[in-house]
Amino acid sequence: MMKYEKLVPRFLSYVKQNTRSDENSTTVPSTQRQVDFLLKLKTELEHIGLSEVEYNPTTAYLTATLPANLEQEVPVVGFLGHVDTADFNSEGVNPQEISHYDGQSIIKLDPKGKYQLDPEVFPSLKNYAGHTLITTDGSTLLGADDKAGVSEIITAMEYLINHPEIKHGKVRIGLGPDEEIGQGAKRFDVPAFGADFAYTVDGGAQGQLEFETFNAAAAKIHITGKDVHPSEAKNIMVNATLIGMELQQALPAQEVPEKTAGREGFFLLTDFTGSVDHADMAYIIRDFEREGLEERKQLIKQIVAQLNEKYGANTVQAKVFDQYYNMYEIMKNHQDVVKRAEKAMINVGIKPQEEAVRGGTDGSIISFMGLPTPNIFAGPENMHGRFEYVSEQVMEKAIDVVIEIIKLTVKGE
Repeated sequence: MMKYEKLVPRFLSYVKQNTRSDENSTTVPSTQRQVDFLLKLKTELEHIGLSEVEYNPTTAYLTATLPANLEQEVPVVGFLGHVDTADFNSEGVNPQEISHYDGQSIIKLDPKGKYQLDPEVFPSLKNYAGHTLITTDGSTLLGADDKAGVSEIITAMEYLINHPEIKHGKVRIGLGPDEEIGQGAKRFDVPAFGADFAYTVDGGAQGQLEFETFNAAAAKIHITGKDVHPSEAKNIMVNATLIGMELQQALPAQEVPEKTAGREGFFLLTDFTGSVDHADMAYIIRDFEREGLEERKQLIKQIVAQLNEKYGANTVQAKVFDQYYNMYEIMKNHQDVVKRAEKAMINVGIKPQEEAVRGGTDGSIISFMGLPTPNIFAGPENMHGRFEYVSEQVMEKAIDVVIEIIKLTVKGE
């Protein structure tokens, strides 16, 4: 019997609800389905006994309080998660449980075996011998990013309510939208949240503790061509799609995600649509150093200028803008918050795995708002696609870490 018996049913219920965000939306949050889910969570948080349960329609954050059950003043710790899922099919999620996985067998996700979790392709599977895994059926993502974290935070709060013998200070939780499109945390209200420090429960494998991220920017590019009949195209036609290909080829061929690792930055062409008449391209730009990010942004602008010189003014128009910065700029001055998470993991039998994140978290933005917020693991592997899975045992360990951080805060450790 699991220590946190409501964890898995809660998680399975959550992932079946479509909460995909939409980067092309202009609403807050980007999709109504996120609002609907947050309002369901509001009712649930009230039911389990949390206080000050509030959904703020301006920020689209759901916040709640676990009141202190001791007399002395201790710092207020916060835990944050996001409810949206990534840009992959999230309608009709049908999670499957694989009990006592042996770490070697190929898991067939769909009945025909078209999609498989093969440990030769996904070596991380070898770490989960003896675990119960939750997978997709091959047609959708799972949504453990970050519904595993949301489930863990809520289950931890419920456990503390049901075990008043565990003494704790005031704890705040915040569940928000649109993390996957980099928008939700921009509206987070740090003063209203009222925590002294916080953690996002939004990492991957067991032991992950992240307090350094990419610096991030994006580029939106529009190309205007000139479409005429091919029979009379010589010296007249301007093919917008070919110009887009020329732009891509001008970028360093080795500086793409599939050819970089560790602290190496990259350019990623995430979308390219067009015709002879017009084309649109979208890039994300990543670098661990702020200076490196600026150099990459400048390279995009330089290539655009060269193409305009070649094909005519305003043929290529680019909007290049920053998304978030490396949270280490803030966290280097708040290593006590990191050390508390390290000790919590060690105390529950986990070796902390501290790596620079080749990505970002809501904590990147929130830390720059004045609330130091490193990221701790929630469990999912192969996030954002049909091969996503999570271990039930790792999810339990994440709850252990959350509760242990709360205990250490009482002790002042």
